[in-house]
Amino acid sequence: MSNLLQNIHSPQDLKNLSFAQLEKLAGEIRELLIHTVAANGGHLAPNLGVVELTLALHKMFDSPNDKFVWDVGHQAYVHKILTGRRENFGTLRTAGGICGFPKRCESVHDAFGAGHSSTSISSALGIAIARDMTGAKYNVVAIIGDGSLTGGQAYEALNHAGHLGTNLTVILNDNEMSIAKNVGAMSEYLAKMRTAPTYSKVKHDIEYLLRRIPAIGDSVANTAERVKDSLKYLLVPGVLFEELGFTYFGPIDGHNIPSILEVLDKTKSVKGPVLIHLLTQKGKGYLPAERNADKFHGVGPFCVETGEVIKKSVEPPSYTQVFSEAIIKLAERNPDLVAITAAMPEGTGLKKFSVKFPKRFFDVGIAEQHAVTLAAGMATQGKRPVVVIYSTFLQRAYDQILHDVCLQNLPVIFMLDRAGIVGEDGATHHGVFDYSFLRHIPNMVIMAPKDENELQNMLFTAISLNTPVAIRYPRGSGVGVALKTDFTRLEVGKAEQLVEGKDLVLLAAGSMVEPCRSAAAFLKEKGIAAGVVNTRFIKPLDGQLIRQLARDNGVIVTVEDNVLTGGFGSAVLEYINSQHLNWVKVLRLGLPDKFIEHGQRGYLLEQYGLDAEGIAASVEQFIRQFGAGK
Repeated sequence: MSNLLQNIHSPQDLKNLSFAQLEKLAGEIRELLIHTVAANGGHLAPNLGVVELTLALHKMFDSPNDKFVWDVGHQAYVHKILTGRRENFGTLRTAGGICGFPKRCESVHDAFGAGHSSTSISSALGIAIARDMTGAKYNVVAIIGDGSLTGGQAYEALNHAGHLGTNLTVILNDNEMSIAKNVGAMSEYLAKMRTAPTYSKVKHDIEYLLRRIPAIGDSVANTAERVKDSLKYLLVPGVLFEELGFTYFGPIDGHNIPSILEVLDKTKSVKGPVLIHLLTQKGKGYLPAERNADKFHGVGPFCVETGEVIKKSVEPPSYTQVFSEAIIKLAERNPDLVAITAAMPEGTGLKKFSVKFPKRFFDVGIAEQHAVTLAAGMATQGKRPVVVIYSTFLQRAYDQILHDVCLQNLPVIFMLDRAGIVGEDGATHHGVFDYSFLRHIPNMVIMAPKDENELQNMLFTAISLNTPVAIRYPRGSGVGVALKTDFTRLEVGKAEQLVEGKDLVLLAAGSMVEPCRSAAAFLKEKGIAAGVVNTRFIKPLDGQLIRQLARDNGVIVTVEDNVLTGGFGSAVLEYINSQHLNWVKVLRLGLPDKFIEHGQRGYLLEQYGLDAEGIAASVEQFIRQFGAGK
């Protein structure tokens, strides 16, 4: 590392740097990004694309007095490096280290926390309004990618900002890609803008021409205005944003620091909201990331020299891969089956489906609400929509699930990938609330597989049901069972007893089944006979089995990788109470009422007592305190 970056401890250290020094610093930052993400994993391509932009922002403005709001936040690594976190940057995404997203409690320079998309303009506008109400004078800048502009909240905020007319700068970081290739009309509009003449020149030429038209009477003036509007719509690239009430600058080369600084300086004197359209290259400065920006959007540890991801020892296929193969097989049998994703065809395993069934695949962009209601509409016409969304992102469509799907009892299938603890992306990405926000909705059936085969069978079962269904499964590899080529229909609401035990029973949900099996083995060595039940169905519960276990056993332990509040264990307690099974002793194991920090999945499960040893220890302590059996 050269002396330039070593001497950057805060944004103030950028103020006196020349353009040449800033360019050199950009190269040094890219080196740090590449080597850190190669070691820790993370979002490489988005950050490589915003190096010059971030340098320009911190040179022109005065953070933390001026406020920067990063949409999604996975492109804020450079911002973190420049705001006092360079020395600790090697801890990125590790337990106790720097978070991979903006986090207000981590630094005063992180004006707003993020992790989900399309929120930056709303939050920045809120900050700007609060500024105006208190009479303060600082600048507020929202940085949003073109992918995030496929989210409806961004347009709601643009509309409101234009209506209010408050001073706000929105920077559109246009790299033609979110996680996957952008889709939709806005993406096409931005593509046209990229090839259009720059706004400032065209607008100046049009206005100069119109000023030369003789103003003879109202009719000529009206004609001039119509000509002006027509030319504007034909030639001016930012007309959409102008119509929303923004002053538009661009498109501008987002890797040219002098150009960025020039336009940022101009915007300071503009009254009202401003939108600056920058063209950037995702992955810039690292050839493997430039060639495969989607692969390097979020990547695990890799070899810097080759760009090849460092492969772990041979592991079973992931749940995502198993789902990918299963839905294709089922789609071959059922022509009404369609698949929907929200800008995640690769991550959700639907890429192969999209190639094989292009007319039955729908990528709606970062628009989870639309994805769910779109599926509901399809379901009314006899289609069998499978909506595949990460658990954490399905939270964004709660109202649509409740009102548009479940209220009408429509057979939409929700595949919740990355459920439970997901690891290094942290609190914004853990899927630990889905049991709680889904199970109280009428008509909803909820399943969680213990292994890869059960995932296949649950999808097969869901397609046969005439009701909404949610199937949640974890990130990463399955348990390694041999995959069967045929499918088995599961009886709705029926659990599976795997291990008999007279002292207590572990009711395990989904990915907690295997740890519970191991915990039962540990307990057996200590003379405690623990049974294990694979719940399969979180809703409806197997009430008959729970009553039997209560009669024969008397101690029930529920285990889930969901928050305890309103989760699977709560459902069991509610059932026990409704059946007046007063003698049953219940221990609930799960996640506490807090947001779970970032760290490796195994480490976090151990920290919260949800690995085999932790489960066994909690059970042993409970038995010592309250006794075993009835």
